[in-house]
Amino acid sequence: MIEFVVDANPNKQNKWLPASHIPVVNEDYLKENKPDFVIILPWNLKEEITSQLSYIKDWGGKFVITVPELQVI
Repeated sequence: MIEFVVDANPNKQNKWLPASHIPVVNEDYLKENKPDFVIILPWNLKEEITSQLSYIKDWGGKFVITVPELQVI
């Protein structure tokens, strides 16, 4: 269900997540594909990530946080 993971660390980009084989891409890929929802997996960085990626709201995208409870913002 998860098509790709975005990571700012260039050492992690163009690789795959272990076991799931989900590709790890850079932020430009996110901008090109304009997903409807962006799941924030590191919930403790929610504020930083939503601020950094605030431009997704320009195309109507929403953030999804699953911990401590499911939120769509």
